[in-house]
Amino acid sequence: MEKRVLSATKEIEVRFSEVDSMGIVWHGSYAKFFEDAREEFGRKYNLGYLRIFGEGFYAPLVKLDFNYKKPLVYGDRLAVEVEYIPTEAAKICFSYRVYAGEGEQRSLMATGSSMQVFLDKNYQLVWGNPEFYEAWKQEWKVFEE
Repeated sequence: MEKRVLSATKEIEVRFSEVDSMGIVWHGSYAKFFEDAREEFGRKYNLGYLRIFGEGFYAPLVKLDFNYKKPLVYGDRLAVEVEYIPTEAAKICFSYRVYAGEGEQRSLMATGSSMQVFLDKNYQLVWGNPEFYEAWKQEWKVFEE
């Protein structure tokens, strides 16, 4: 049996406010693109920020990496693909691929990764998987192959 892959794709059009004075997408805009993809993933798999908050936790980013391959410019149509990276730890990890263009013109523009941890409502680090997250992992069979 193949390894279970949980992924989502967010379509984005680069806005003028996301480019710098050189006319290319400002590096800080990639954090927003990745955020948009995480929100799409959360909607698709019921692991959004409001659910996490409703379960009594926060899930702040503690690591965010970008690898730029080619520049993006105003008006580019993007497909930001996000994939859940299973881990036994009390973390939410993702990898990202940003593509521009379609068909044979489709090109990988950037890759990246992120890591989130759990904090309780007193902003204390939670070392073990919260019950709802453990149940979520079981529901989506993230460790079955």
